[in-house]
Amino acid sequence: MTGTLAPETPRQPAPEAGPADATAVSPTVRRTARRAVPWIVLAVIAVIVGLSGVLLNGGRNVGGDPLSATNPGPVGGKALAQVLGQQGVTVRTAGTLDQVRSAAGDDTTVLVYDPESNLDRQGYEQLSSIASTIVLVEPDFAALQALAPDVRAAGDPGATAAAGCDLPVARRAERIDPRTTANTKDYAAPGSFRATGDATACFEASGGRASLVRTTYQGRTVYLLGSAATLMNDGVDRLGNAALGLGLLGEHRTLVWYVPGLLDRPVTGPPDLSKLTPGWVTPVLLLLTLVFIAAAVWRGRRFGPLVVEHLPVVVRAGETREGRARLYQRSSARLRAADALRIGAIGRLAAQVGLPRAATTEEVADAVAAITGRDRGGILYLLLEQHPNSDRELLELSDRLAELERATADAASPNTPRTTGRMEP
Repeated sequence: MTGTLAPETPRQPAPEAGPADATAVSPTVRRTARRAVPWIVLAVIAVIVGLSGVLLNGGRNVGGDPLSATNPGPVGGKALAQVLGQQGVTVRTAGTLDQVRSAAGDDTTVLVYDPESNLDRQGYEQLSSIASTIVLVEPDFAALQALAPDVRAAGDPGATAAAGCDLPVARRAERIDPRTTANTKDYAAPGSFRATGDATACFEASGGRASLVRTTYQGRTVYLLGSAATLMNDGVDRLGNAALGLGLLGEHRTLVWYVPGLLDRPVTGPPDLSKLTPGWVTPVLLLLTLVFIAAAVWRGRRFGPLVVEHLPVVVRAGETREGRARLYQRSSARLRAADALRIGAIGRLAAQVGLPRAATTEEVADAVAAITGRDRGGILYLLLEQHPNSDRELLELSDRLAELERATADAASPNTPRTTGRMEP
């Protein structure tokens, strides 16, 4: 038959591999090791960073918060707290001023250790209305100004010193060693004081530098201890340090071990937005939000099921086809457009060869191949498997489908001459 295209070679599926041709899919040791290389590198980097941190930290194994009543490490104070508990003193820990108020009673000693200077002068002044006795360990300038205005800092306390005063707690201790040890030197900063007025200075070194000062503030007893190392686990057993600690902290039935935290730090800087806006703004915003949600629900709800409504105008099929084609082109939906072309072509081909609309694509391809004499694989590839990757390939697919329909229509027409199989004259 003239005027027909040469049949295309169909895309043959790859032959299935038999049992003898199957390849192993289990990961080999080399492949597993290759995948693990990034994780091994990250682990090595983490180890190097950890070792560097240990080396930069001097290799010390000193953990926990310094002078904490629950820290059993060298810089903690758990040893002294346990001995006090065995002697009948109730030891309670606190991290904020509010916790101190809740834990304190009528007969209470409050130990204050604030190396980060989280408590301001007003906070120290509030302690005078809470505690019967206040023990300030390594107090800063704000603490001295608030509770001991007649006492001044005097620097390093020096070496060991004898009591040198008439305070009972100092006489029982006799001699203390305020110096730090190898484990506590980075966590304690021993200091000394110079007292004037009615304050009593004890354990004085050369130059009148005292490691312990007793004074009063608003009728409350205030002790100033210059060295936290005296109470730490690694230094409390030297000379009379333990006796001094037990005497200072065991005077009353309750001991509140107070280490101020960030919550006690005064808030500085400009006020936030909530403090600048009037009080009625928040309720109004909440009310407007509820009104918006209610309006959205009211206007967005659906009354009953959806119904089909006829359009007031008749839209021509050509316009609908062009509009859908533009949508396909704008979204680059070439495969969906190709499927629409194939579905229409298969339906028309089935009608041309006399098959029902329920016929399968394979049955249509067989009938078309029998009528037109074309290769069945090429027809089936055109109707099912060819995927256009560009607009040009989509147009080519459309042209080939149209040409196949014309060829089928010509072959199915009764006016088309057919070969009879006999020798023609």
